[in-house]
Amino acid sequence: MRILFLGDVVGKPGRAIVSKLLPQLKKEFSPDVILANVENLAHGKGVTKKTWAEVQAAGVMIGTSGNHILSKEMDAAALLTDPDTHVLRPANYPSTFPGVGAKVFPVAGKEVLVMNLSGEVNMAHEPTSPFVAVEKLLTENPKHDLVILDLHAEATSEKVAMGWYLDGRATLVVGTHTHVPTADARILPGGTAYVTDLGMCGLQNGIIGVDREAIMPRFLENRKPPHEIAEHGPVQFCSVLVEVGTDGKATAIQRIDRQSTV
Repeated sequence: MRILFLGDVVGKPGRAIVSKLLPQLKKEFSPDVILANVENLAHGKGVTKKTWAEVQAAGVMIGTSGNHILSKEMDAAALLTDPDTHVLRPANYPSTFPGVGAKVFPVAGKEVLVMNLSGEVNMAHEPTSPFVAVEKLLTENPKHDLVILDLHAEATSEKVAMGWYLDGRATLVVGTHTHVPTADARILPGGTAYVTDLGMCGLQNGIIGVDREAIMPRFLENRKPPHEIAEHGPVQFCSVLVEVGTDGKATAIQRIDRQSTV
């Protein structure tokens, strides 16, 4: 089995590069399942039915998310509670949040448990411990052949710790949220594929996907103007491709990173 997992898709440029490149990558690598973090789909914050449908049409099958998932609250709530849309939110968010944080999906004759968690360090919504939460999710979903986790977290140490914590129990553990790709994609000794951060699909010459003009005043003048996403320019596409053996262990992981103009 092959798993392709895309980093945070940020705004219109991110959606555009996914629509442009993902069909080509599907032909080149033939992934059995394609996932993406979609909390930044709609103008950099949140997800709507329209933006989710756009990346779905390009080939994304399952969406994970994080702290911005409810920024477009009505659309997000509808997506998260619709069993046919396959969008998850962090399982360790308060129970008042709509939707679920883990689900078993049938893929290529296998039962794939996909889990979405938030880190605790410098993250919003006061999540409970992702380490406690992941044990609960594994106990509640015992029937699975593969396990995939997106840990949406700020601290690299927290993400690395989760990789080691699940080594041998998960097929793939990815980190998201920082929008900066890390160079540590590897197979851990127990057969878990791991990368600290997938990076993003978004504007390359912005600041983590946002127009520089909207971000610089935060550092220079202590102001917080609203985020704006530039619609044109070089765009980066960040992802990992994972090969999985018949025993559910990862056998290879490679970064699939591209650049283009949209």
